[in-house]
This record gives sequence, C-alpha cells and structure tokens, in this order.
Amino acid sequence: MFNKKRVLAVGAFAATAAIVLAGCSSSSEPEAGATYDPDEKVTLDLAFWGNDVRAELYNEAIAAFNEEYPNIKVNSSFLDFPAFWEKRQTEAAGKNLPDVMQFDYSYLRQYSQNGLLLDLDPYLGSIIETDPLPQNILDIGVVNDTTYGIATSTNAWGLFTNPVLLETAGVENFAGGSWEDYTDWMSEVTDASGGAFWGGGDYTGRIQNFELQLRAEGEDLFSEDGEAGFDEDRLAEFWESGQSIRDGIGIPQQRVEEVLPKGGFDSALTASELTWDNFGSGYLAGLGEGYTELNLIAPPVTEEGAKDLYLKPSMLHTIAANTEHPEAAATLVNFLVNSPQSGEIFGTNRGLPASETALEAAELDPISQQVKDYEESIADRLGDAPPVPIVGYGTLEEKFRQLGTELNFGTITVDEAVTQFFAEMDVVLTQ
Repeated sequence: MFNKKRVLAVGAFAATAAIVLAGCSSSSEPEAGATYDPDEKVTLDLAFWGNDVRAELYNEAIAAFNEEYPNIKVNSSFLDFPAFWEKRQTEAAGKNLPDVMQFDYSYLRQYSQNGLLLDLDPYLGSIIETDPLPQNILDIGVVNDTTYGIATSTNAWGLFTNPVLLETAGVENFAGGSWEDYTDWMSEVTDASGGAFWGGGDYTGRIQNFELQLRAEGEDLFSEDGEAGFDEDRLAEFWESGQSIRDGIGIPQQRVEEVLPKGGFDSALTASELTWDNFGSGYLAGLGEGYTELNLIAPPVTEEGAKDLYLKPSMLHTIAANTEHPEAAATLVNFLVNSPQSGEIFGTNRGLPASETALEAAELDPISQQVKDYEESIADRLGDAPPVPIVGYGTLEEKFRQLGTELNFGTITVDEAVTQFFAEMDVVLTQ
C-alpha cells in the first residue's frame, strides 16, 4: 500500500453548510497493488460540474480513454455547481453515487467521514500512477491517513496588481515585504490616484489572509480534530490591524457594494487583490478592453522563511464507495488526471494540471503560464498543506467575510465581531 506519512490537505474557498449524509461502505477491499483486467466489460457513471464547453472536453477525453480501454463504457453527466451537489446529496442518501466524481475539496471530509468515498490507497502506484504527482499533491486528498481524492489541478494564494492603474498613479509595483509594508504601499497608491481609485481593499476581511499569518506562526486555522489554532485575542489583533485600511486607505465598502457582483479589482477601482492565483482570467474578462495583463506576485510576509503558502486543489476526482467496479473506476481516474491526452484535451479548463505528465502536454495561455511561473517562484514558501477543511468550514468562511463587511461599514466593533465569530464557530464545531 502507498503509505501516507502525514495527513495533509488544503483549505478550500466556497462551501455550503454541512449536510448530514447516510454512510455506505465499499463493495470490496482489494489488496495493495490492485490492477484492472482489460477483458472485463463494465459501465461507469462519471459526474462533473461545468458547462457545455467542459462537457465537450470530457467527451473528447472519454473517446481517447476508450481507444485504450474499449471495454469500459463511460456514461457522463454534468450540472452547474449548486445543482451538482444537490443531486449528490440525494444520491448519497440512497447509497447510489456515480462511480467517478469530479469533487470539490470543501466536501471531501464530509463525504469521506460518512463512508461515501472509496479508499484509493490500494490503487496508488499500480492503477493510479504516482510518479507524475509530487508527494504534496498526493497528500492533498488524504483524510485521517486515507487517500480519498486525487487532485486534478492546483492553485495557491497570491497578490494580483493592476499595471495600468499603477502606471496612472506613477507608483511602482509592490516590491514585497511585511503586511505593514503592503498597507503603506496601498496608501501610496490611494494618495497618488487623486481619488480615482484605491491601493486595495481591507485584507482582514478574508479568512485566508488570517490563515497565512497563523501558518507563519506554526498554527493551522483548524486541526485535524477540528480545534481552532487561534484564540479571541489573536483574531482581534488581526481585525484591528486593518483599521487604517478601513479609515481611508482601502476602497470604501459602499463603493464595493455599488459594483456587485463584480469586485473592486475587476472594476478597476483597486490596484491590488489578494486571492487564489487562478482568478486572473476572470479579472481580465471583468476589466475588459485596455487590459491585457496583470501582475501576480507573492503575498506579504509575516515571518521571513516561514512556509506559510501551500497548494490547494482546484478540484479532485474521487470514486464512490458504492461502485461495483473499483479497478475500472481507478483506471478512469488515472487517465483523467495523469494521461498526456487529458492534459492536451483539458488544458487549463480545470485549473493548472497537478500531474507533471498532463502539465507537459497542456497548451498554456499567457495567464496559465503566469500561474505556472508564479507557483514555481514561491516554491521556497510552499509548506505542507493544512488538514482537509472541517465540516462546516464554508459556513465559517462566509461568516468571516460578512463580519469583515460590517467592520468596513463601521456597524460593528472588533470585539463584537470576535464574539459573533466565536459563537458561530462553537455551533459549527459541536455539530
């Protein structure tokens, strides 16, 4: 068996409230080094979220897969993201999940702990190739020492800046430094713009920035057992550090509300944005004519030499515990993640390929190449990924964002925000 030395995973971005799901168990318990019999004729169901463009790419990938594995018939289906998970909830209750699923990281702990996902360890190194997947990528799909998912693609936290606005303001790109240095740089941009735009927004409204600071101090947001890596005083300190930004350096919250559903950055109202590195294409699309590129650099530093950054999966592939054909399903997962054909067909549609063989075959557009170069540039800051998000993490992430919005409006004090967040956290952690 492919042994996991550590339990690692990545905090995720959007997730809905926790769902109580009925458990089920695998139909078989294969020995390590399991293999697929190519003469076995089977049918697999494959489910993913996306649109018509992604569906056509999956059709192409399945056709390529069938050239190599003609005896495995694949029936695919797709929905938009919310509908995809609504359907999975219903199927989970009836123990009838699709054999292979495109999977969001926010749900990995929930589904695995309810016995809904297949243990993939017996297939690693045999059916599912591990050589193209670095150890830190393989570890992303581990919950409680067991592999339940294989990452298709990765991203990391980064700092986007707008070269057009910076040229207009006559300010150089952020040269790196501490969070205080970043705040000072934002202030310089805001002052130089003459009121036309701002240097950025209040970064203390994003839980990921808090997480980066905690990781630099040797803590995770939440442990594998769901214990918080911070107390009320540490959270208060973080939110208080954003007061000067809220007092005029950053974009006013009312201005943010006026441009929704876009944000300040892709409305050309802020010159910088801390977010996941795969957001560049969307930002350029939102900025529109006159914007052909963005800068992508590392976030501010809390402590020099700290391994505060990490790779998280844009998505994963998992196998249902109720599958009747685990070897064939693992063969399909391997093809969708590792094969050169998969890399060539999908490109960066699912994010920057996590597999080295798929990445080598993918044709990268300028934005995707920028992300690849960025992730290589932060290699010295990349540490072990945190534990898989706790059940209910999405609820806490959203509460954190809402409280940040109220702090920016001035309708709540830091102490009140801390009290509310810990009250919400107590509910989530005791469910």
